[in-house]
Amino acid sequence: MRVEMLGIVVDFGPVRAVDHVDLIVETGEIRGLIGENGAGKSTLMNVLAGSFGAKDGEIILDGRKVHFTGVKSAMASGIRLIHQELNLCNDLRVFENMYLAQELIDKMGLLDKKSMIERAAHVFERMGVNIDPTAHVSDLQAAQKQLVEIARALLFKCDIIIMDEPTTALSNYEISNLFKIMRQLKDQDVTFIYISHKMPEIFEICDTYTVLRDGKWISTGSISDVTEQEITEMMTGKTNLADDFSRRISAKTEVIAMQAEMLSSKGFEDISFDLHKGEILAITGLQGSGRDDLADALFGVIPHSGILKVNGKIIKGGIRGFLRHHIAMVPRNRKERGILNDLNIYDNMSMGYFNTRMKDILIKPNKEKSRYIKQKLALDIRADNAKNLITSLSGGNQQKVILGRWLEADADILLFDNPTQGIDVGTKFEIYHLLLRLAAQGKTILVFSSEFPEIMKVADRCMVLYKGKMNAMLERKDITEERMMLYSTGANFNADLHTKELQNVPTAK
Repeated sequence: MRVEMLGIVVDFGPVRAVDHVDLIVETGEIRGLIGENGAGKSTLMNVLAGSFGAKDGEIILDGRKVHFTGVKSAMASGIRLIHQELNLCNDLRVFENMYLAQELIDKMGLLDKKSMIERAAHVFERMGVNIDPTAHVSDLQAAQKQLVEIARALLFKCDIIIMDEPTTALSNYEISNLFKIMRQLKDQDVTFIYISHKMPEIFEICDTYTVLRDGKWISTGSISDVTEQEITEMMTGKTNLADDFSRRISAKTEVIAMQAEMLSSKGFEDISFDLHKGEILAITGLQGSGRDDLADALFGVIPHSGILKVNGKIIKGGIRGFLRHHIAMVPRNRKERGILNDLNIYDNMSMGYFNTRMKDILIKPNKEKSRYIKQKLALDIRADNAKNLITSLSGGNQQKVILGRWLEADADILLFDNPTQGIDVGTKFEIYHLLLRLAAQGKTILVFSSEFPEIMKVADRCMVLYKGKMNAMLERKDITEERMMLYSTGANFNADLHTKELQNVPTAK
């Protein structure tokens, strides 16, 4: 189905979110819709999906002008939007979520649960994922919930599928399966509009691109005719954004800030390492490598055996005990684990201080404001009013608020778990420079990430996990995407792969 959006204008009060944007996508095309947070991507797609109307402009499907009165009318025209935010009911089963408001009815007028379960199972089988349609959504992991959202769109054979950051919580294997399904559907004339901040994904799956900036159309073309650098410059309006991180000077000292000896818990075992003051140590691995569990253990979220020392002192207890040793975490899945949606920016930032350093009986607004202004300036947090809900901020600014929370708590060791998840490319570079600046100020940093390019930009060393064990510890000069993937997949255990490259890289014993 060919879709044309012509002269679309969307205003939110005095703010123009989309400014006379044209978007024309051909049948069977995969279009990458690219832009920084706030560029208007999701707003434009919400108009196409019927979530709200435009102030001006028109939508034409296969030469026929349409007007959507809501999401159901857009879905009736074959358009479905997979939101970045999970939109599932945890108390319902998987198949009930997939058929919500579109249930199948049998001849007796009753719910045809058997057919719904069978059809849902068939979609999962096509996707190559193992999810039980009768399982409760509350029992699923975040990645599985994302796959249910995708399966729900595939279930109804939509002609136009809009995907807004669909791979945020997916493993490489699951992403590969998703792309395989997208290509199959593309051959069946299904049209995709794909929103992502991950440039490698855009260049792998998309045929064409459209760049938006500040609500305006910037460029459209074939993905094969541009480079990642060119796309980045179009998104940000800046040149030379990709600084040469390889020439940076490490702030690592000889002082050992954290020492782990034979740490084991669920998901990992026998992990040992020394972490130096001012060092940035990256820890990577594929889904199931134990990376997430190790991150949780190093912040006291889950118990562990073995010995963990900070400044020579053994740490025991849960999160509060770790906080007392000046350890803090900027967690993965920011919206589920990092922010409190119902609190404003002030309170989200102040929570760390309240729990670790506050001596006053009552909260003093002037002090709270002073702490906020200090971190706002230091971290370049872009917020109009700190009394607004934290959800009013972009993902990158929410991440900065969480970091400011722990800097106000006087944390010396900072754990960043998937720090640039759901953040646009311009803000990613801000976060990278921020990590380097914190290390230069004497902070000790652990970065848990599966994004190899960002590891190469910031890490002094990189620990690679495979099946819960440390497979290699790479020095900065040895950190390449090829080596990280080699050790992440366990390919070094293949006798045929003992090449000169492998012999030159220290493997964990």
